[in-house]
Amino acid sequence: SPVKIGDVAQQAGVRVQTLRYYERCNLVPQPERRPSGYREYPAETVQRVQFIKRAQRLGFTLDEIRDLLRLRSDETADCSAIREAAAEKAKAIREKIRDLRAIEASLRELVESCRGDRPTRDCSILSALEVPARERRRTRG
Repeated sequence: SPVKIGDVAQQAGVRVQTLRYYERCNLVPQPERRPSGYREYPAETVQRVQFIKRAQRLGFTLDEIRDLLRLRSDETADCSAIREAAAEKAKAIREKIRDLRAIEASLRELVESCRGDRPTRDCSILSALEVPARERRRTRG
């Protein structure tokens, strides 16, 4: 039986604005409208929105999710394309973790270089943010 937008949003754990956004992005099919103008969604819309949210939590973008949904509904496709997409996402996450670790190490170094008792004009952290590292190395000498 058809479900109203507020009910879909509540059951799927999203806001109504999110559901409307998914419609505009063609992630969720445009619902039928009653003569009163209310949207009526098929009951499976809740599962579709939950799928989208779970995929987002795994790091997939909305464009990537659109591709997954397309593959999911393609009767001729096998799961190799989905496996490949998941493997690519895992690789991207590993690279992001590596980059975040490097950022964290740089921040830790900046924190350790700052005594915390100087006026802000003499703050080593602010100085490091104002001058790129390669220029700092050149000016030191």
